[in-house]
Amino acid sequence: MLIQNREKLLKREFKMKKSGLLRLIAGIVIVGIISGTIISVRFYNRVYKSNINCKNQSINYLFIPSGSDLKDVVQIIDNEKLLMNLESFEWLARKKNYQNHVYPGRYRLDSTMNNNDLINKLRSGYQEPVKVVFNSIRTREQLAAKISLQIEADSLSLAEVLSNDSFAYKYGLKPETFMCIFLPNTYEFWWNTSAEKFVERMYNEYKNFWNEDRTLKAESLNLTPEEVITLASIVDEESYYNDEMPRVAGVYINRLRKRMHLQADPTLKFALGDFSIKRVLNVHKQIDSPYNTYKRYGLPPGPISIPSVSAIDAVLNYENHSYIYFCAKPDFSGYHNFAKTLSQHNVNARNYQRALNKERIWR
Repeated sequence: MLIQNREKLLKREFKMKKSGLLRLIAGIVIVGIISGTIISVRFYNRVYKSNINCKNQSINYLFIPSGSDLKDVVQIIDNEKLLMNLESFEWLARKKNYQNHVYPGRYRLDSTMNNNDLINKLRSGYQEPVKVVFNSIRTREQLAAKISLQIEADSLSLAEVLSNDSFAYKYGLKPETFMCIFLPNTYEFWWNTSAEKFVERMYNEYKNFWNEDRTLKAESLNLTPEEVITLASIVDEESYYNDEMPRVAGVYINRLRKRMHLQADPTLKFALGDFSIKRVLNVHKQIDSPYNTYKRYGLPPGPISIPSVSAIDAVLNYENHSYIYFCAKPDFSGYHNFAKTLSQHNVNARNYQRALNKERIWR
């Protein structure tokens, strides 16, 4: 009887130990599952959870300057508040060795991207191009300032290249005609384009612009492409309207062929460095400058501005007529009266001068 009772006690004790062990194992498993779940969720959030802070926009951009390292990228992101969790980005960036694959550029971020997406894009250098636009430019300094707002190259580096005569000679041009290669339009560039690469690209665009058709038309005028652009820069300053530009161009073509002075007021303004002049006076015509077309025959040494493509094509497709004079209309519409004789031109000029006097425009 005693033996049987002892066996029962041992069996009960064994069952209790077994039950406790199972509970312990179950507890360990549950803790493991919970811990694993927490670790998995944390890992998922660090890697795959959307982390872009687009400031209430669906798209934003990250600009990484040339020469940047991971520390610089992190600082830029922090300054711009582009991410909701910066620490998780930096952690994954190091795990994926991004610090050895930092490429400059302009990178598009959208609200659906996670850290993994972003780092893969940055590591690959898969940047978005920028649209570079320029028009209504008169000076190298204005061009440098305009372009520096759209690409990484600053205005100083751009101005240095634009004023460096060796670059003009490199492309077979003179310093006076160097600006001919810059044609107003909309171009796609990588944001981290240098000043030198910008000029190189513009020269290639210039060569493409002068296709066979335009080149033949220039040759028929007995003008080089640079001379066409120089004349177009005058036409562009004289007329606001595309429909009138071919007629204005025709006047200057007639004057060139007759060996007359061009007498283009915009060239005087360029020589004087003052395009705000509204009334050209005799004193202005006395300036000693190769750009003074009242004293010098033929075209000036180079363009007085960066002309529009419309003005260039207006020269190439000039209106064939007999006018050799033109004068602004007294209604200040921006259009002109054209004349074949000096006497008729003088009548038009007096009418315009009276209109200037009435408006008290003395300069």
